Amino acid sequence: MKIKSYVYITLVSLLSFTGNAQKVKIAQADKQYEQYAYIDAIATYEKVAEKGYKDEKMFQKLGNAYYFNAELDKAAKWYAELFLMNKNQEPEYLYRYSQTLKSIGEYTKADEILDQFNKKSGNDLRAKLYEKHKDYLEEIKENSGRFNVQDAGINSEFSDYGSSFSGNKLVFASARDTVERSKKVFKWTNQSFTNLYSSEIKPDGKLEEPKRFGNRINSKFHESTPVFTKDGSTMYFTRNNFLDGKKGKNSNRTVLLKIYKATLKDGEWTDVTELPFNSNQYSVAHPALSSDDRTLYFASDMPGTFGQSDLFKVAINANGTYSAPINLGTKINTEGRETFPFISDDNELYFATDGRPGLGGLDIYVAKIENNESFNEVKNVGSPVNGPNDDFAFLINSKTRSGFFTSNRDGGKGYDDIYKFSEIKEIICEQILKGTITDKESGDVLEETKMSLFDEKYQFLKESKTNENGEYSFEVECGSTYYVRAEKSNYETKEGTISIENVNGESHLSLELETRMKPITVGTDLAKVLDIPIIYFDLDKSFIREDAAFELEKIVAVMNDFPKIKIDIRSHTDSRQTAKYNEALSDRRAKSTRDWLIKNGVNASRLTAKGYGESRLVNNCGDGVQCTEAEHQLNRRSEFIIISVD
Repeated sequence: MKIKSYVYITLVSLLSFTGNAQKVKIAQADKQYEQYAYIDAIATYEKVAEKGYKDEKMFQKLGNAYYFNAELDKAAKWYAELFLMNKNQEPEYLYRYSQTLKSIGEYTKADEILDQFNKKSGNDLRAKLYEKHKDYLEEIKENSGRFNVQDAGINSEFSDYGSSFSGNKLVFASARDTVERSKKVFKWTNQSFTNLYSSEIKPDGKLEEPKRFGNRINSKFHESTPVFTKDGSTMYFTRNNFLDGKKGKNSNRTVLLKIYKATLKDGEWTDVTELPFNSNQYSVAHPALSSDDRTLYFASDMPGTFGQSDLFKVAINANGTYSAPINLGTKINTEGRETFPFISDDNELYFATDGRPGLGGLDIYVAKIENNESFNEVKNVGSPVNGPNDDFAFLINSKTRSGFFTSNRDGGKGYDDIYKFSEIKEIICEQILKGTITDKESGDVLEETKMSLFDEKYQFLKESKTNENGEYSFEVECGSTYYVRAEKSNYETKEGTISIENVNGESHLSLELETRMKPITVGTDLAKVLDIPIIYFDLDKSFIREDAAFELEKIVAVMNDFPKIKIDIRSHTDSRQTAKYNEALSDRRAKSTRDWLIKNGVNASRLTAKGYGESRLVNNCGDGVQCTEAEHQLNRRSEFIIISVD
């Protein structure tokens, strides 16, 4: 691979890292009873659970309720119960459980759970990307054919690469005549070290004969990849670890890369200083500036790097100081090489990487930078810019939609060559995610519902609220997977997932919310309020089974919370067996249910019980009618009807 030069070969891999999803914090729902006629279903479940009854869905709800409210120690308790009951949970429950374990200091166990999470969801970011984009060749094909590409006309038989705009000039690195000025060569490539050169861009787009750039900048070692502030007074550039005649080496006696800053004074580049986040022990290279000159991007293998080299950024403060480096994260970086960043005036990040499914070697990718500094979907810019060899160092004029990139493709003039391009069409794939939030029971639309959008790693992206029609919308990326969360006071929080198609258009995800504070009046069936499906009895038996006791404990909890409520227990059967037999069996079961409630603390004066047999079927499955088992089951039910609230 021709590009195996100092430009990024010295960016060695230090460690691998799997990013953790961002902790989810949600405003605590109002738990206070505003009115007598409401039941907090979650509180009821907890009272039942505290008595030793076990139910998988109940533990999930309890764990989630506390997790969403950032009460992680309490969430840990119920997630522990969940995994004791059934270890085979969805990956998200593994992740949430690990986060809650950390909150109570159990880091070793948290790591064990995270290992299980990674086994279920995949460890290597590159593997994940391939799994997500198995049709990557078709995706790249969709983005291809957008550029006219040709030789820039300034290449030599040596290496020419890494260009940058400076006013009406193109500044780039070249080894073209340094061999005549110095006998030193870069041992990896056996070529001369590179210096900076410039070429004026003529009105017709052609480049004039290159000239050496800034005699005080060029040294006997490598200089490359400059970038200039908008006013042209400051330059950042890459150089080997060499300043004021002194060469620095790491502990292995290797000369690595650093970024330097220079100032233009009276037409000369002076005051060359190295940036404070450089180090003799790792490389920092290939600077790029944001469109407002306030953020500096670069490539490095510094501690905290996920792969062989990652992209980082620092804020440039008003007083000339710099913030600590920030890794751009797994949305951009992989275990491979990310390098040669460039930020366009319309806030797009272009970079080269071999860590994503591409056409071969380094490919050039682009991601839009949002206002909150997050990144939209990363897209391969396609051929003919990308090909089977290394393609990198992309820069574009956002107004003219023309620019330059470097490649070692076949047919070039030298070791690496600079190519110019003009864009004939932009990558455009726009998707809007829409939906309506409604009350599950009434069907009413729910306005002012808080909507939160998360990416596939459960990292928070943005939020909004539903309008007066219960509608929400988010701008989303084509080809991505999202989680949507809906929250509203007195309703249970609900999440949904959706995969966005890789085409222009709209995607839809609507959610129905269940009321957390259940309204109760005379005539209300507590079985429906508390999601009690069936009180099961053994065949032809009327004694209370253990699983039935779990459901009846919910009734006990409500009766204790509301001591004036009186209920009528109504037991029903399907139409199989005779009507007389079914009436007697259901009556025994209703009275057995009443006796169990009395035994567990409910005053007998508050309970009545009667069996109705098959006299009140909810469908047409009467005698002689062929019905499925599921249809018969609808008729086998227990009702707990409120007959008084005074």
